[in-house]
Amino acid sequence: MSKVCEVCGKAPVAGRSISHSHRVTNRWFRPNIQKVTIKDKNGRVRKANVCTKCMKAGKVERA
Repeated sequence: MSKVCEVCGKAPVAGRSISHSHRVTNRWFRPNIQKVTIKDKNGRVRKANVCTKCMKAGKVERA
């Protein structure tokens, strides 16, 4: 499944985990992407990959 939100374009971001002893390892911050049924701009019902922040903010009209 795609890791990019189709509404806001949010995608994974690279970063670093730093332990208590300050050992540094690479990691990814991934958005919480869910496949939901929505109504698009043309009024058609389809499935889309949407992050939970967009769903909570009401940026998507769910079908």
